[in-house]
Amino acid sequence: MCSVVCHGRRTIHHVQMGSAAVSRLLSQRGGGGGGANSHRLFSTCAPCLREKAPPSPPPLRQLHADSSNKSSSSATGLGVAAPDVAQCTPPTTTVDSGSDRQQTGDSARLHLSPAIDSTSTMPKFGRGWKPLHQTKVTALPSMYMKLSKSRLTGLVVITAMAGYVAAPGSFDAATFLALSAGTGLCSAAANAVNQTMEIPYDAQMARTRSRVLVRAQLSPLHSTAFAASSVITGTSLLTLACNPLTGALGLINFFLYTSAYTPLKRMTIWNTWVGSVVGALPPLMGWAACTGSIADPAAWIMPLVLYSWQFPHFHGLSWARRDDYSRGGYVMTAVTDPAMCRRVALRHCVALFGLGLAVPFAGLTSWWFVCGGAALLNGYFSVLGWQFYRRSNVQSARKLFQFSLVHLIVLMGLLVAGAVSKDTPCVGRSASNKTAEETLAAAGTVEAA
Repeated sequence: MCSVVCHGRRTIHHVQMGSAAVSRLLSQRGGGGGGANSHRLFSTCAPCLREKAPPSPPPLRQLHADSSNKSSSSATGLGVAAPDVAQCTPPTTTVDSGSDRQQTGDSARLHLSPAIDSTSTMPKFGRGWKPLHQTKVTALPSMYMKLSKSRLTGLVVITAMAGYVAAPGSFDAATFLALSAGTGLCSAAANAVNQTMEIPYDAQMARTRSRVLVRAQLSPLHSTAFAASSVITGTSLLTLACNPLTGALGLINFFLYTSAYTPLKRMTIWNTWVGSVVGALPPLMGWAACTGSIADPAAWIMPLVLYSWQFPHFHGLSWARRDDYSRGGYVMTAVTDPAMCRRVALRHCVALFGLGLAVPFAGLTSWWFVCGGAALLNGYFSVLGWQFYRRSNVQSARKLFQFSLVHLIVLMGLLVAGAVSKDTPCVGRSASNKTAEETLAAAGTVEAA
Protein backbone atom coordinates (compact mmCIF):
# COMPACT_ATOMS: atom_id res chain seq x y z
CA MET A 1 0.00 0.00 0.00
CA CYS A 2 1.15 3.53 -0.70
CA SER A 3 -0.11 7.07 -0.30
CA VAL A 4 -1.35 9.23 -3.17
CA VAL A 5 -1.51 12.95 -2.49
CA CYS A 6 -4.35 14.60 -4.42
CA HIS A 7 -3.98 18.40 -4.65
CA GLY A 8 -7.42 19.81 -5.39
CA ARG A 9 -8.51 23.38 -5.64
CA ARG A 10 -8.73 23.92 -1.87
CA THR A 11 -8.21 20.59 -0.15
CA ILE A 12 -5.53 17.90 -0.03
CA HIS A 13 -6.63 14.24 0.15
CA HIS A 14 -4.51 11.22 1.05
CA VAL A 15 -5.69 7.98 -0.54
CA GLN A 16 -4.30 4.53 0.25
CA MET A 17 -4.20 2.08 -2.68
CA GLY A 18 -1.96 -0.52 -4.22
CA SER A 19 1.11 0.19 -6.36
CA ALA A 20 -0.46 -1.11 -9.58
CA ALA A 21 -3.58 1.02 -9.07
CA VAL A 22 -1.47 4.07 -8.39
CA SER A 23 0.51 3.57 -11.61
CA ARG A 24 -2.67 3.18 -13.66
CA LEU A 25 -4.20 6.27 -12.08
CA LEU A 26 -1.13 8.38 -12.70
CA SER A 27 -0.89 7.27 -16.32
CA GLN A 28 -4.57 8.06 -16.91
CA ARG A 29 -4.45 11.50 -15.33
CA GLY A 30 -1.00 12.37 -16.71
CA GLY A 31 0.00 14.19 -13.54
CA GLY A 32 -3.04 16.51 -13.58
CA GLY A 33 -5.24 18.39 -16.03
CA GLY A 34 -5.23 21.97 -17.12
CA GLY A 35 -8.59 23.19 -15.78
CA ALA A 36 -9.18 25.29 -12.70
CA ASN A 37 -10.95 22.46 -10.87
CA SER A 38 -8.58 19.69 -11.95
CA HIS A 39 -6.69 17.57 -9.44
CA ARG A 40 -2.96 16.93 -9.54
CA LEU A 41 -1.89 13.52 -8.28
CA PHE A 42 1.52 12.75 -6.81
CA SER A 43 2.68 9.37 -5.64
CA THR A 44 4.87 9.01 -2.57
CA CYS A 45 5.62 5.32 -2.99
CA ALA A 46 9.14 4.28 -4.02
CA PRO A 47 8.00 1.28 -6.20
CA CYS A 48 5.65 3.59 -8.09
CA LEU A 49 8.41 6.10 -8.67
CA ARG A 50 10.71 3.39 -9.99
CA GLU A 51 7.95 2.12 -12.24
CA LYS A 52 7.45 5.59 -13.76
CA ALA A 53 11.16 6.43 -14.04
CA PRO A 54 12.90 6.17 -17.43
CA PRO A 55 15.62 3.57 -17.85
CA SER A 56 18.95 4.52 -16.36
CA PRO A 57 21.83 5.27 -18.76
CA PRO A 58 24.66 2.82 -19.22
CA PRO A 59 27.51 3.13 -16.70
CA LEU A 60 30.61 5.18 -17.42
CA ARG A 61 32.88 2.15 -17.92
CA GLN A 62 30.54 0.69 -20.54
CA LEU A 63 30.46 4.02 -22.43
CA HIS A 64 34.26 4.19 -22.37
CA ALA A 65 34.49 0.64 -23.63
CA ASP A 66 31.96 1.29 -26.39
CA SER A 67 33.89 4.39 -27.46
CA SER A 68 37.11 2.37 -27.62
CA ASN A 69 35.36 -0.35 -29.63
CA LYS A 70 34.04 2.31 -32.03
CA SER A 71 37.49 3.69 -32.73
CA SER A 72 39.03 0.25 -33.13
CA SER A 73 36.19 -1.10 -35.27
CA SER A 74 36.19 1.95 -37.54
CA ALA A 75 39.88 1.29 -38.15
CA THR A 76 39.12 -2.29 -39.23
CA GLY A 77 36.10 -1.25 -41.32
CA LEU A 78 33.40 -2.85 -39.16
CA GLY A 79 31.71 0.51 -38.44
CA VAL A 80 30.12 -0.37 -35.09
CA ALA A 81 28.22 2.69 -33.77
CA ALA A 82 28.74 3.79 -30.19
CA PRO A 83 26.21 5.75 -28.15
CA ASP A 84 26.61 9.54 -28.26
CA VAL A 85 27.74 10.97 -24.94
CA ALA A 86 25.81 14.21 -25.44
CA GLN A 87 22.48 12.36 -25.93
CA CYS A 88 22.64 10.21 -22.82
CA THR A 89 19.55 10.34 -20.67
CA PRO A 90 19.97 12.56 -17.62
CA PRO A 91 20.42 10.65 -14.37
CA THR A 92 17.24 10.01 -12.43
CA THR A 93 17.12 10.50 -8.71
CA THR A 94 15.43 7.67 -6.81
CA VAL A 95 14.09 7.94 -3.29
CA ASP A 96 14.86 5.08 -0.98
CA SER A 97 11.90 3.97 1.11
CA GLY A 98 14.08 3.57 4.14
CA SER A 99 15.79 6.99 3.99
CA ASP A 100 15.56 10.38 2.25
CA ARG A 101 19.02 10.08 0.79
CA GLN A 102 19.33 10.76 -2.96
CA GLN A 103 21.70 8.67 -5.03
CA THR A 104 23.23 9.87 -8.28
CA GLY A 105 25.39 7.67 -10.48
CA ASP A 106 28.55 8.39 -12.44
CA SER A 107 26.42 9.27 -15.45
CA ALA A 108 25.44 12.58 -13.79
CA ARG A 109 28.99 13.81 -14.03
CA LEU A 110 29.16 12.50 -17.57
CA HIS A 111 25.99 14.30 -18.58
CA LEU A 112 27.14 17.63 -17.11
CA SER A 113 30.41 17.53 -19.01
CA PRO A 114 30.67 19.46 -22.33
CA ALA A 115 29.26 17.72 -25.37
CA ILE A 116 32.42 16.79 -27.27
CA ASP A 117 32.37 13.99 -29.79
CA SER A 118 35.38 11.72 -29.88
CA THR A 119 35.68 12.22 -33.63
CA SER A 120 35.27 16.05 -33.62
CA THR A 121 38.19 18.45 -33.84
CA MET A 122 36.50 21.68 -32.63
CA PRO A 123 34.68 22.14 -29.30
CA LYS A 124 31.03 23.16 -29.46
CA PHE A 125 30.51 26.61 -27.94
CA GLY A 126 27.58 27.14 -25.65
CA ARG A 127 24.80 29.67 -25.90
CA GLY A 128 26.01 33.27 -26.25
CA TRP A 129 29.62 32.30 -27.11
CA LYS A 130 31.23 32.39 -30.51
CA PRO A 131 34.83 32.26 -31.73
CA LEU A 132 36.58 35.60 -32.20
CA HIS A 133 37.49 36.10 -35.84
CA GLN A 134 40.40 38.20 -37.01
CA THR A 135 39.52 41.74 -38.13
CA LYS A 136 39.46 42.10 -41.89
CA VAL A 137 41.41 44.80 -43.66
CA THR A 138 38.22 46.16 -45.20
CA ALA A 139 36.84 46.80 -41.71
CA LEU A 140 39.81 48.88 -40.56
CA PRO A 141 38.43 52.28 -41.68
CA SER A 142 35.31 51.84 -39.56
CA MET A 143 37.45 50.61 -36.67
CA TYR A 144 39.65 53.71 -36.94
CA MET A 145 36.56 55.92 -36.93
CA LYS A 146 35.40 54.34 -33.68
CA LEU A 147 38.88 54.50 -32.21
CA SER A 148 39.06 58.21 -33.09
CA LYS A 149 35.59 58.98 -31.61
CA SER A 150 34.57 60.45 -34.93
CA ARG A 151 31.68 62.56 -33.63
CA LEU A 152 33.80 64.15 -30.91
CA THR A 153 36.64 64.71 -33.36
CA GLY A 154 34.17 66.32 -35.78
CA LEU A 155 33.11 68.84 -33.11
CA VAL A 156 36.76 69.65 -32.39
CA VAL A 157 37.45 70.27 -36.09
CA ILE A 158 34.35 72.49 -36.37
CA THR A 159 35.53 74.71 -33.52
CA ALA A 160 39.00 75.00 -35.06
CA MET A 161 37.51 75.99 -38.42
CA ALA A 162 35.28 78.54 -36.68
CA GLY A 163 38.33 80.10 -35.05
CA TYR A 164 40.06 80.38 -38.42
CA VAL A 165 37.08 81.93 -40.19
CA ALA A 166 36.39 84.38 -37.35
CA ALA A 167 40.01 85.55 -37.25
CA PRO A 168 40.70 88.95 -38.90
CA GLY A 169 42.64 87.82 -41.92
CA SER A 170 42.31 86.74 -45.52
CA PHE A 171 40.99 83.28 -46.21
CA ASP A 172 43.46 80.76 -47.67
CA ALA A 173 41.93 77.45 -48.75
CA ALA A 174 45.15 75.43 -48.45
CA THR A 175 45.82 76.66 -44.91
CA PHE A 176 42.20 76.06 -43.96
CA LEU A 177 42.26 72.46 -45.20
CA ALA A 178 45.61 71.79 -43.52
CA LEU A 179 44.25 73.14 -40.25
CA SER A 180 41.17 70.91 -40.47
CA ALA A 181 43.13 67.76 -41.33
CA GLY A 182 45.89 68.38 -38.78
CA THR A 183 43.44 69.13 -35.96
CA GLY A 184 41.42 66.03 -36.81
CA LEU A 185 44.52 63.80 -36.79
CA CYS A 186 45.72 65.17 -33.44
CA SER A 187 42.27 64.68 -31.92
CA ALA A 188 42.05 61.14 -33.31
CA ALA A 189 45.46 60.30 -31.84
CA ALA A 190 44.48 61.66 -28.42
CA ASN A 191 41.25 59.65 -28.38
CA ALA A 192 43.07 56.49 -29.44
CA VAL A 193 45.58 56.86 -26.59
CA ASN A 194 42.72 57.57 -24.18
CA GLN A 195 40.92 54.35 -25.13
CA THR A 196 44.14 52.34 -24.96
CA MET A 197 44.82 53.52 -21.41
CA GLU A 198 41.26 52.84 -20.24
CA ILE A 199 40.58 49.36 -21.65
CA PRO A 200 40.00 47.60 -18.28
CA TYR A 201 37.80 50.45 -17.03
CA ASP A 202 35.77 50.82 -20.21
CA ALA A 203 34.93 47.12 -19.99
CA GLN A 204 32.99 47.80 -16.77
CA MET A 205 30.81 50.59 -18.19
CA ALA A 206 27.69 50.03 -20.27
CA ARG A 207 28.44 53.13 -22.35
CA THR A 208 31.94 52.04 -23.36
CA ARG A 209 32.06 48.25 -23.17
CA SER A 210 31.35 47.90 -26.91
CA ARG A 211 34.44 49.83 -27.97
CA VAL A 212 36.81 48.17 -30.40
CA LEU A 213 39.66 47.72 -27.91
CA VAL A 214 37.40 46.31 -25.22
CA ARG A 215 36.01 43.76 -27.68
CA ALA A 216 39.57 42.96 -28.88
CA GLN A 217 38.75 43.91 -32.46
CA LEU A 218 42.02 45.83 -32.46
CA SER A 219 45.05 45.21 -30.28
CA PRO A 220 46.57 47.85 -27.98
CA LEU A 221 49.72 47.77 -30.09
CA HIS A 222 47.65 48.48 -33.20
CA SER A 223 45.89 51.44 -31.57
CA THR A 224 49.20 52.81 -30.25
CA ALA A 225 50.74 52.64 -33.71
CA PHE A 226 47.68 54.39 -35.14
CA ALA A 227 47.90 57.13 -32.51
CA ALA A 228 51.64 57.67 -33.06
CA SER A 229 51.31 57.93 -36.83
CA SER A 230 48.29 60.25 -36.51
CA VAL A 231 49.89 62.69 -34.07
CA ILE A 232 53.14 62.84 -36.04
CA THR A 233 51.31 63.47 -39.31
CA GLY A 234 48.90 65.96 -37.77
CA THR A 235 51.57 67.97 -35.96
CA SER A 236 53.77 68.07 -39.04
CA LEU A 237 50.87 69.25 -41.16
CA LEU A 238 49.97 72.01 -38.71
CA THR A 239 53.60 73.13 -38.42
CA LEU A 240 54.57 73.09 -42.08
CA ALA A 241 51.31 74.06 -43.80
CA CYS A 242 50.10 76.56 -41.16
CA ASN A 243 52.83 77.80 -38.80
CA PRO A 244 54.92 76.54 -35.86
CA LEU A 245 52.60 78.18 -33.30
CA THR A 246 49.63 76.15 -34.52
CA GLY A 247 51.69 72.95 -34.49
CA ALA A 248 52.88 73.65 -30.95
CA LEU A 249 49.32 74.26 -29.75
CA GLY A 250 48.20 70.99 -31.33
CA LEU A 251 51.02 69.04 -29.68
CA ILE A 252 50.37 70.69 -26.29
CA ASN A 253 46.71 69.81 -26.53
CA PHE A 254 47.57 66.18 -27.36
CA PHE A 255 49.82 65.76 -24.32
CA LEU A 256 47.41 67.67 -22.09
CA TYR A 257 44.62 65.24 -22.99
CA THR A 258 46.64 62.04 -22.75
CA SER A 259 49.11 62.83 -19.95
CA ALA A 260 47.00 65.04 -17.68
CA TYR A 261 43.28 64.67 -18.30
CA THR A 262 43.14 60.90 -18.80
CA PRO A 263 45.08 59.92 -15.63
CA LEU A 264 43.32 62.58 -13.54
CA LYS A 265 39.93 61.04 -14.32
CA ARG A 266 40.70 58.38 -11.72
CA MET A 267 42.32 60.71 -9.19
CA THR A 268 40.43 63.97 -8.68
CA ILE A 269 37.30 65.83 -9.75
CA TRP A 270 39.50 68.60 -11.15
CA ASN A 271 39.97 66.49 -14.26
CA THR A 272 36.87 68.24 -15.69
CA TRP A 273 38.60 71.63 -15.43
CA VAL A 274 41.68 70.24 -17.20
CA GLY A 275 39.49 68.68 -19.88
CA SER A 276 37.76 72.01 -20.41
CA VAL A 277 41.12 73.60 -21.22
CA VAL A 278 41.70 70.87 -23.79
CA GLY A 279 38.34 71.61 -25.42
CA ALA A 280 39.01 75.35 -25.45
CA LEU A 281 42.28 75.24 -27.43
CA PRO A 282 41.04 74.26 -30.96
CA PRO A 283 39.50 77.69 -31.80
CA LEU A 284 42.72 79.28 -30.59
CA MET A 285 44.59 77.01 -33.02
CA GLY A 286 42.35 78.24 -35.82
CA TRP A 287 43.05 81.85 -34.92
CA ALA A 288 46.79 81.18 -34.79
CA ALA A 289 46.69 79.43 -38.17
CA CYS A 290 45.20 82.55 -39.77
CA THR A 291 46.99 85.38 -37.98
CA GLY A 292 50.16 83.77 -36.63
CA SER A 293 49.55 85.32 -33.21
CA ILE A 294 47.26 84.89 -30.20
CA ALA A 295 48.07 88.23 -28.56
CA ASP A 296 44.84 89.87 -29.71
CA PRO A 297 42.24 89.82 -26.84
CA ALA A 298 39.57 88.89 -29.39
CA ALA A 299 41.45 85.61 -29.98
CA TRP A 300 40.49 84.44 -26.50
CA ILE A 301 36.74 85.03 -26.78
CA MET A 302 35.93 81.73 -28.49
CA PRO A 303 38.23 79.71 -26.20
CA LEU A 304 36.46 81.23 -23.17
CA VAL A 305 33.10 80.34 -24.68
CA LEU A 306 34.26 76.76 -25.28
CA TYR A 307 35.71 76.54 -21.78
CA SER A 308 32.42 77.45 -20.12
CA TRP A 309 30.42 75.30 -22.53
CA GLN A 310 32.30 72.17 -21.41
CA PHE A 311 30.84 72.19 -17.89
CA PRO A 312 27.09 71.99 -18.56
CA HIS A 313 27.82 69.63 -21.45
CA PHE A 314 29.89 67.16 -19.45
CA HIS A 315 28.06 67.52 -16.13
CA GLY A 316 24.79 66.71 -17.86
CA LEU A 317 26.36 63.61 -19.39
CA SER A 318 28.09 62.46 -16.20
CA TRP A 319 24.92 62.96 -14.12
CA ALA A 320 22.87 60.79 -16.47
CA ARG A 321 25.65 58.16 -16.46
CA ARG A 322 26.97 58.51 -12.92
CA ASP A 323 26.23 54.88 -12.05
CA ASP A 324 28.39 53.92 -15.03
CA TYR A 325 31.23 56.25 -14.00
CA SER A 326 31.05 54.96 -10.44
CA ARG A 327 31.23 51.37 -11.67
CA GLY A 328 34.25 52.20 -13.81
CA GLY A 329 36.06 53.87 -10.92
CA TYR A 330 36.15 57.39 -12.37
CA VAL A 331 36.24 60.31 -9.94
CA MET A 332 33.56 62.63 -11.29
CA THR A 333 31.79 65.53 -9.60
CA ALA A 334 28.41 63.93 -10.29
CA VAL A 335 29.50 60.91 -8.23
CA THR A 336 31.51 62.44 -5.38
CA ASP A 337 29.84 65.86 -4.98
CA PRO A 338 26.42 66.07 -6.70
CA ALA A 339 25.60 69.50 -5.24
CA MET A 340 28.80 70.97 -6.68
CA CYS A 341 28.04 69.35 -10.03
CA ARG A 342 24.69 71.15 -10.22
CA ARG A 343 26.14 74.47 -9.09
CA VAL A 344 29.00 74.43 -11.58
CA ALA A 345 26.71 73.55 -14.49
CA LEU A 346 24.34 76.41 -13.71
CA ARG A 347 27.20 78.83 -13.08
CA HIS A 348 28.73 78.30 -16.50
CA CYS A 349 25.37 78.44 -18.26
CA VAL A 350 24.97 81.94 -16.85
CA ALA A 351 28.61 82.71 -17.75
CA LEU A 352 27.86 81.82 -21.38
CA PHE A 353 25.01 84.32 -21.39
CA GLY A 354 27.35 87.03 -20.10
CA LEU A 355 30.09 86.13 -22.60
CA GLY A 356 27.60 86.38 -25.44
CA LEU A 357 26.78 89.95 -24.44
CA ALA A 358 30.49 90.86 -24.10
CA VAL A 359 31.57 89.51 -27.51
CA PRO A 360 30.76 92.73 -29.45
CA PHE A 361 32.74 94.83 -26.95
CA ALA A 362 35.85 92.74 -27.71
CA GLY A 363 35.58 93.64 -31.39
CA LEU A 364 35.11 90.04 -32.55
CA THR A 365 31.56 90.46 -33.83
CA SER A 366 29.02 93.16 -34.43
CA TRP A 367 25.88 93.63 -32.37
CA TRP A 368 24.12 91.53 -34.94
CA PHE A 369 25.53 88.52 -33.10
CA VAL A 370 23.56 89.41 -29.97
CA CYS A 371 20.40 90.48 -31.75
CA GLY A 372 20.58 87.59 -34.23
CA GLY A 373 19.83 84.93 -31.66
CA ALA A 374 22.83 84.50 -29.35
CA ALA A 375 20.96 86.05 -26.41
CA LEU A 376 17.96 83.79 -26.98
CA LEU A 377 20.16 80.72 -27.43
CA ASN A 378 22.22 81.33 -24.30
CA GLY A 379 19.08 82.30 -22.37
CA TYR A 380 17.39 78.97 -23.09
CA PHE A 381 20.62 77.19 -22.20
CA SER A 382 20.57 78.98 -18.83
CA VAL A 383 16.96 77.89 -18.29
CA LEU A 384 17.95 74.27 -18.86
CA GLY A 385 20.83 74.72 -16.42
CA TRP A 386 18.41 76.09 -13.83
CA GLN A 387 16.05 73.14 -14.33
CA PHE A 388 18.94 70.74 -13.88
CA TYR A 389 19.98 72.56 -10.72
CA ARG A 390 16.48 72.46 -9.23
CA ARG A 391 15.32 69.00 -10.32
CA SER A 392 18.65 67.18 -10.52
CA ASN A 393 17.18 64.12 -12.20
CA VAL A 394 18.17 62.07 -15.23
CA GLN A 395 15.61 63.72 -17.51
CA SER A 396 16.85 67.27 -16.88
CA ALA A 397 20.48 66.12 -17.20
CA ARG A 398 19.86 64.46 -20.56
CA LYS A 399 17.97 67.49 -21.85
CA LEU A 400 20.88 69.74 -20.85
CA PHE A 401 23.42 67.45 -22.51
CA GLN A 402 21.46 66.99 -25.73
CA PHE A 403 20.80 70.71 -26.17
CA SER A 404 24.47 71.49 -25.51
CA LEU A 405 25.37 69.76 -28.79
CA VAL A 406 22.92 71.92 -30.74
CA HIS A 407 23.99 74.98 -28.78
CA LEU A 408 27.64 74.60 -29.73
CA ILE A 409 27.06 74.29 -33.48
CA VAL A 410 24.56 77.17 -33.63
CA LEU A 411 26.71 79.43 -31.45
CA MET A 412 29.81 78.82 -33.56
CA GLY A 413 27.77 79.62 -36.66
CA LEU A 414 26.56 82.89 -35.15
CA LEU A 415 30.11 83.84 -34.16
CA VAL A 416 31.38 83.20 -37.67
CA ALA A 417 28.45 85.00 -39.30
CA GLY A 418 28.81 88.04 -37.06
CA ALA A 419 32.59 88.28 -37.18
CA VAL A 420 33.97 91.72 -37.99
CA SER A 421 36.39 91.66 -40.94
CA LYS A 422 39.66 93.48 -40.42
CA ASP A 423 42.53 94.25 -42.75
CA THR A 424 45.00 92.10 -40.84
CA PRO A 425 47.04 89.93 -43.23
CA CYS A 426 47.03 86.18 -42.85
CA VAL A 427 50.10 84.29 -41.70
CA GLY A 428 50.73 82.85 -45.13
CA ARG A 429 52.12 86.17 -46.20
CA SER A 430 55.68 86.79 -45.02
CA ALA A 431 57.08 90.06 -43.68
CA SER A 432 59.09 90.65 -46.85
CA ASN A 433 55.97 90.31 -48.97
CA LYS A 434 54.17 92.75 -46.66
CA THR A 435 56.95 95.28 -47.04
CA ALA A 436 56.97 94.92 -50.83
CA GLU A 437 53.23 95.33 -51.04
CA GLU A 438 53.29 98.40 -48.78
CA THR A 439 56.05 99.92 -50.98
CA LEU A 440 54.06 99.30 -54.15
CA ALA A 441 50.97 100.75 -52.56
CA ALA A 442 52.88 103.87 -51.51
CA ALA A 443 54.39 104.25 -55.01
CA GLY A 444 50.95 103.94 -56.56
CA THR A 445 49.66 106.63 -54.25
CA VAL A 446 52.48 109.01 -55.19
CA GLU A 447 51.94 108.44 -58.92
CA ALA A 448 48.25 109.06 -58.56
CA ALA A 449 48.96 112.34 -56.78
